[in-house]
Amino acid sequence: MKSPLTTPTAPTGEQWSLRLGDQEAVIAEVGGTLRSYTVDGRPLVSGFEEDEECDACRGQVLVPWPNRIRDGVYTVDGEEHQLALTEPERHNAIHGLVCWSLFDLLDRSQSTVTVGTRLRPQKGWSWSLDVEIEYALGDDGLTVTPLVVNVGEGRAPFAFGAHPYLTAGETHVDQTSLSVPAAHYLQVDPERLLPVRDTLAESLAVETDFRGGECPLAGLQLDRAYTGLVAGADGRWRVRLAGPERAVTLWADATAYPWLQVFTGDALPEADRRTTGVAVEPLTAGPNAFVTGEGVLWLEPGEDWSAPFGICPE
Repeated sequence: MKSPLTTPTAPTGEQWSLRLGDQEAVIAEVGGTLRSYTVDGRPLVSGFEEDEECDACRGQVLVPWPNRIRDGVYTVDGEEHQLALTEPERHNAIHGLVCWSLFDLLDRSQSTVTVGTRLRPQKGWSWSLDVEIEYALGDDGLTVTPLVVNVGEGRAPFAFGAHPYLTAGETHVDQTSLSVPAAHYLQVDPERLLPVRDTLAESLAVETDFRGGECPLAGLQLDRAYTGLVAGADGRWRVRLAGPERAVTLWADATAYPWLQVFTGDALPEADRRTTGVAVEPLTAGPNAFVTGEGVLWLEPGEDWSAPFGICPE
């Protein structure tokens, strides 16, 4: 018996739009992903088209850990956990477990969309978390507010990150400049991109100081975790990308997000290399955190965590 015909859907599932004035954002069902964000038709994030799969983690949510875990192995309360190696070429587990999960639409208005998924125990992961993401447009741009709730029986470790690629009208990263309010970075080995020094105390002073204003990115290759982030009077740190047409700023609550990853796209396939934006990733913990323990957040049963970040046009 033949299956009934169904309406084809996009590779990333349902698409939910939110609008306010000349601002528009689109959220995808797969991963609860920020697929696009435009102001007056001009993109502020380098996303992907509706008929494409998400590539290079564009706009994805990174839960229950961001970045990499060495060999996918970590220990909690004396029990060793072995995650699937989702970056097999480097023998790492990367960017958590919900990137390809289906998110449900929980709430929606003209300018706000809230999506959510439940992360259940699986290979290498023994806890249950509810993950909700609210995307809201306002006069100051797009605000993203994650909410993570432990809905299981034991205390659960987690860390949060997001992976938007900012764009400022450039055709090549060399046309942009960047300001990052960071005093330190974590050195990684070039083969596996894992920390040489695992702790905050051993992080290195930045050799290229982005704090004094926009630093041209021409000739600079970055795939680096920064810390020692300096907040403004409102308690937020800000990263500004300026290009030939406009500028865009990503901000985050400095207490909740003490880490930041910047990636200039040099490891992407040749067609996208340094031509599809700069990833600016707010993180609650740095690379290999489940191994080092530094920056890992612990939620007791019923406990939750939430902290906003946002993208502002200029």
